[in-house]
Amino acid sequence: MMSKKLLPNNWRKRIVGALLLLTTISAAFPAHAQQANVQKGPSGLTAKLINIESATNEPFRFSVSLHNGTSSQQLYELKADLPVGWQASYRVEGSQVTSVNLEAGKTQEIAVEITASSAASARKYLIPFKAVSATQPLSLQLEAVVKGSYGSTISTPSGRLSEEVTSGAHKEIELEVRNTGTLPLNDLEVTAQLPSGWEASFEPSKIAKLEGGKKTIVKASLKVPDKTIAGDYGATFSLSGNNANGQASFRIFVKTSILSGWIGILVILMAVAAVYVLIRKYGRR
Repeated sequence: MMSKKLLPNNWRKRIVGALLLLTTISAAFPAHAQQANVQKGPSGLTAKLINIESATNEPFRFSVSLHNGTSSQQLYELKADLPVGWQASYRVEGSQVTSVNLEAGKTQEIAVEITASSAASARKYLIPFKAVSATQPLSLQLEAVVKGSYGSTISTPSGRLSEEVTSGAHKEIELEVRNTGTLPLNDLEVTAQLPSGWEASFEPSKIAKLEGGKKTIVKASLKVPDKTIAGDYGATFSLSGNNANGQASFRIFVKTSILSGWIGILVILMAVAAVYVLIRKYGRR
C-alpha cells in the first residue's frame, strides 16, 4: 500500500491562516462588493414612455431615467423647452427639484409633469427635456399629444339664479347643462343641496353623453314643505360626472299662499268680533 504524503504542520497552519484572512476581509469590506453593482455605460436620458396623450386640463406625466456614466459626481440642471403658456415640474422621490446631484455610475428616476396651456390646440407637441452638467449636456425628446379639452357649466337658459315659490307648493326650474370643452362628457348627473325638509327630482335623472360644445336642459322639480316660513333661502345645484363638474347657487324666496293669507285675515276678524261681542255683553254691567 502506498502511504499518503502529509504536508508539514507549518504549511498547513499557513494555508488555514490565509483562508481565515480572506474570509475576514470579505466580511469587513462589503462596500467593495457593492461597487461591482454600479451600472456601467455612457451617460444618458431615457424614458419608459416618450409619447403621452392627454387633455389640456390634465397633466402629462413622464418617468425619466438619468444615468451618470462619468467617473465623477455630476450636478445636472433640469429644464424643458416648452410652448408659450405651458408649465413643467420635476420630482425626485416625491420632492420637487430643479437639479439632481448624481454620483458616478449611478442612475436616478425623475418624474416629469408637464401642463399644457388651456389655449393649446389639439395636436402633437415635441418637448426637448434636458439634464445639463458642467461637463455634459444630455437631452431627450418627449411628445405631448393634446387630444382636446374638458369643460362644463350648469346654469339656467336666461342666466337668472333666483326664483319665487309658495310654501307647500312645487316649483319647476329649468337648468342648462353645457359642455364648454371639445371632448365628450359621459355619465353626467345633477344633484341638489337644499334646506332641511325640501325635496328635488330631476328629468332626466342622468345624461349618458354630451358632445363637445353642446348643451341640454334638465328640469328640476322643487318641493317646499307646508308651513315653511316666508323669506329667502339658498339652494345649490351641482353637476358631476366623468371629467365634469360645476355648481349653480340659487336664491329662492318663499312666500305664503293666498289661502293662508285669507285664513289669517279671517282669524283676526273673528278675534275682533269676539272682543266686540264680549264688550257689548258685559260692558253695560
